[in-house]
Amino acid sequence: MDFIIAIVMGGIIGWLASLVMNRDASMGIFWNIIVGCVGSILGRFLFGFLSGDGHLRGNAFDPMTLLVAFLGAVVLLGIVNLVQRGRVR
Repeated sequence: MDFIIAIVMGGIIGWLASLVMNRDASMGIFWNIIVGCVGSILGRFLFGFLSGDGHLRGNAFDPMTLLVAFLGAVVLLGIVNLVQRGRVR
């Protein structure tokens, strides 16, 4: 059951991050899930690095966990935008 919640929350977080970064038209549901899940891992790593505390294992619906996952997804999409800036879309 936790896996299904992670997939759904990853999709929602990835979709919201793609709306903020203006990439919603170029991403489908699969990439929203990938960006949300990988962004959550990236956000947890960055938050652990900045705060010195790498534990964010609370409830999946905890506001701090959702905020860190969202910020990680936005950072991930920002990195993707920097890499793809020179390419023709």
